[in-house]
Amino acid sequence: MAQQDPALLVVSAHAGDFVWRAGGAIASASMRGERAVVVCLSYGERGESASQWLAGKPLEEIKAVRRGEAEAAAAALGAEIEFLDLGDYPLVESEHALHALVDIYRRVQPTVVLTHPLADPYNGDHPAAARMALQARVLAQAIGVVGLDGRAPSVEEIIGAPPVFFFEPHQPEQCDFKPNVLLDITTAFDRKRAAMECLPAQKHMWSYYTDLAVRRGVQVKRNAGPNLGLAHDMRGEAYMRYLPEVTTELH
Repeated sequence: MAQQDPALLVVSAHAGDFVWRAGGAIASASMRGERAVVVCLSYGERGESASQWLAGKPLEEIKAVRRGEAEAAAAALGAEIEFLDLGDYPLVESEHALHALVDIYRRVQPTVVLTHPLADPYNGDHPAAARMALQARVLAQAIGVVGLDGRAPSVEEIIGAPPVFFFEPHQPEQCDFKPNVLLDITTAFDRKRAAMECLPAQKHMWSYYTDLAVRRGVQVKRNAGPNLGLAHDMRGEAYMRYLPEVTTELH
């Protein structure tokens, strides 16, 4: 079997989540020449667009604004982006949404999946997105599960078993988030910051996630073990691996 080309799939509940939580990972993959695909399940039009509502804009205009912001942010990161427009607050899990994700998994053939943790007492949309992302990953492996068009998949369309990483939630201590992977995003951080600045509807998040990248960068350096040559001023992102890693060597 030919080696699969690397492909990163990010399942994001709202239009801005992928930038704050995983922008560094997305930009890093793009900078390595790898494919990165973001799926926004909603635009975050009701629950994460307060400035637009306060400005008196109607729903459809707000959705258009958030879509434009997310498209610009994805471009800054070097990623493709798709929107399922499922609505938010609440983001409702449905068979149609699940099978739309199955089709995306089979089309993208991801080698890595990033999504939200399974717990978030402050925002039920986030664990809903995670549950759909995880279930779709399993269903996309089954040749007996048909796509939205009712067509049975070919053998080539069935996906493997890509590892899943949960990205860091806004309030990790309340979400059972215990990072066991620290990602060095130092060289990609400028792209992440540029992507953040594409989201003026949530401008209050810019400094928060810049500061968080600095704190995680300190932890990257402290946990790097015997590695030499790490920069003093690093930037990082934290992740939590969901499934066991398979390896022939401990390192």
